[in-house]
Amino acid sequence: MKKTNENSTNINKFISSTGICSRREAEKFIVDGKVTINGKPAKLGNRIFDGDVVKVNGQLLKSKPTTLYIAYNKPVGIVCTTDSKERNNIVNAIGHPERLFPIGRLDKPSQGLIFLTNDGDIVNKILRAGNNHEKEYIVTVNNPITPEFIEKMSNGIPILGTVTKKCLVEMVNKNTFKITLTQGLNRQIRRMCEYLNYEVTKLKRTRIMNVHLERLAEGAWRELTDDEMALINEMTSSSSKTEEASKISQKKQAPKKKFTPKKANQRFQPKRKKKRR
Repeated sequence: MKKTNENSTNINKFISSTGICSRREAEKFIVDGKVTINGKPAKLGNRIFDGDVVKVNGQLLKSKPTTLYIAYNKPVGIVCTTDSKERNNIVNAIGHPERLFPIGRLDKPSQGLIFLTNDGDIVNKILRAGNNHEKEYIVTVNNPITPEFIEKMSNGIPILGTVTKKCLVEMVNKNTFKITLTQGLNRQIRRMCEYLNYEVTKLKRTRIMNVHLERLAEGAWRELTDDEMALINEMTSSSSKTEEASKISQKKQAPKKKFTPKKANQRFQPKRKKKRR
C-alpha cells in the first residue's frame, strides 16, 4: 500500500492516543529527543504507518487502554500535576490503576470538580476559551459583597494584560457569590477579586459544562456516565482542538483599526499642485 496521509497518523496524535500523555506533552517528548520511530529519532510532523515501531524513553508504546473519563472532587492541598516529584500530585491522590492526566487545573488552595482522562484528543476541546464551555464556582470572600462588586465582576476586570469576558455573577449570601466562566486565565477569580480589594477565602468549582459536583464526596471520584459523555461529545463536536485554530478565529473577529486623527499641533498641509511646464 502506498504511504499517504490518509493511512497514517501524526506522531503527536499517535503518542497521545496510547493514553500516556496529552498531545502537548507528546510534542515535548519529541523535541527533547525521547521518541524514536523504527530506531531513528522522531521529528515533529512525522507520520506513523502500520507496522512502525514507536518508543518513548526506550519503551515500546502499547495499544490504548479503555478510554476513561473521571470526575474528581479535589480537596484543598492537592496539586493538579502528574509530576511524581510533587508528593501531593493529583494522580497519587486518586490512586487509579490506569495512567490519567487532569483536564485543566484547580489551584492548590482551591477545591471541587475536575476531570481526568487518558484521552488526549478531548483535552483541548474542553479547555480552549474560544469554545465557550462553562465552569461554575462558589466563592467566599473576606468582605461583604456589594451590588457594585457584582456589577464590576460581571462586566469584566482588567488582569494579566487583558479584560476578562463578561460573565454571570450572582450573590449567594453576605460573603459568598456564584460565578460562571468560559475563560481559564491563571488564578482568574482570585485576581479579579484582588483587583476589587477582596480576598478569596474559599473557592469551590461545582460544575464543568453539563457535569455537576452534587453529592460526590471530597477526595472521591467517579467515572462520567454514558449520558454525560454523550452530551459532552455533542457539545465539543464543533469545538476547535488546537490553539492555532483558536487564534485564527480570534483574528477573523478582530475589529478593524479605527481612524486616529492627527495631533492638534500638527497643521493640515494640502498637497501642492505640480506646475505644468
